[in-house]
Amino acid sequence: MFFLYLAEYKNINSMNDAVLGERTMNTHKKYFIRMVNSFIVFMLFLLGCSKDGSVLKGKENIDVIQWDITVPTAGNSWVIESVTETGKMITESGITNWSNPDSRIRTFFYLEQTGKFDFGLRVKVASGQSKIKITLGDETKEIALINMYFDNISVGPFTIKESGYQYLEIQGVEKSSTTFAEISDILIGGVADTGTAYFVKDDFYWGRRGPSVHLSYEQPEDAGEARWFYNELTIPEGNDILGSYFMANGFAEGYFGIQVNSSVERRILFSVWSPYQTDNPGEIPDDYKIILLKKGEGVHTGEFGNEGSGGQSYRKYFWKAGTTYRFLLKGEPAENNSTDYTAYFFAPEIGEWELIASFRRPKTVTYLKRLHSFLENFITETGDTQRKGLYSRQWMANAEGQWHELTRARFTADATARTQARLDYSGGVENGMFFLQNCGFFSERSLIDSFFNRDASGAAPIIDFSALPGE
Repeated sequence: MFFLYLAEYKNINSMNDAVLGERTMNTHKKYFIRMVNSFIVFMLFLLGCSKDGSVLKGKENIDVIQWDITVPTAGNSWVIESVTETGKMITESGITNWSNPDSRIRTFFYLEQTGKFDFGLRVKVASGQSKIKITLGDETKEIALINMYFDNISVGPFTIKESGYQYLEIQGVEKSSTTFAEISDILIGGVADTGTAYFVKDDFYWGRRGPSVHLSYEQPEDAGEARWFYNELTIPEGNDILGSYFMANGFAEGYFGIQVNSSVERRILFSVWSPYQTDNPGEIPDDYKIILLKKGEGVHTGEFGNEGSGGQSYRKYFWKAGTTYRFLLKGEPAENNSTDYTAYFFAPEIGEWELIASFRRPKTVTYLKRLHSFLENFITETGDTQRKGLYSRQWMANAEGQWHELTRARFTADATARTQARLDYSGGVENGMFFLQNCGFFSERSLIDSFFNRDASGAAPIIDFSALPGE
């Protein structure tokens, strides 16, 4: 190839540049660059360039490998322990802006098969040469990169010892340019059936957020209408991950729970959807708007959009992992063909029930329906980190104030899980409590649409409804 470029270069060089003009001059330069690159690749082929003495494979050498699987780095990669660098380096194009040699980039995928697989990268460098380190399990390889255009470069074989989630970790070693490389895809060969691998193939925003998981509580047939819904929630230490929404008291028209919004801010969030279907709250007609009836001290209220629209309230409160918090929700028909929803929060460090807010939903006449809880991540940069919530003591009280315990729940998950873009989701019963768990690329998952039962405690909440603030 080098000699072909050299012959063509001599042919162009013999022409009159003044006659051929700028277009030919650009061609002249293009062939010169290709000739130099080809010469370098040819010399590296002769001398070898990898740490273990193997030869860096150029395009002509690696085309014999059948890449069965192409894993987009844009939807499946994170910079470990750095939300900031993940946001900067992982773009819709894949791994870019990679200049820090301390950055460890992991690309995750799920393999059902074990054995030896060929791995490669679709990669390019800005200029010069870069050396990078690739690790999978207990095997590490180093390769040198010189190609300034995207190409499929072989890394070599790695052995998968256990089925389930794997990650290929990449770290920069040396570079002559300002960045190490751009990587659009991880390539995997040696797999006969591409259906044995699972990863985020498209819709990267939702895939990077990770799967959302839910528990829908069964109401006893003789319980009557649910006027009150009580739940307790504990976040195990180390699971209060940035971007988590641990929703405790969900109902057909809204949700109520706690969030981790930043390293210094956490919220108690209560929202009610408008009966008018839109993602833009500005489009809601006045007679469909959610009406604020009252709110607690320090509670912010307003509107929300993007995932339906309606009335929102939140209180900034730095709740703590390892502490059990109590949630109480009221829903009952009100005047003028409407329903009122009121949320109360009990923090043991405060020691009393506090009002979050009360909203009126027009064109709705109902008590509480579809009692449920869920766990979701709303920040893509933390979609690689596992989080878990423990949900205990679910009770409902009917219009007469009679309590009924909820001990059976159906486990479900969102489209990210159901389409098998992400398989890191779970739910069940642990130490007498329901739990939900997602993200973090753990391999053991629960069956979607399965049912779980916890033991009944028999100890109903002791609440003086008339003494609640605002009642």
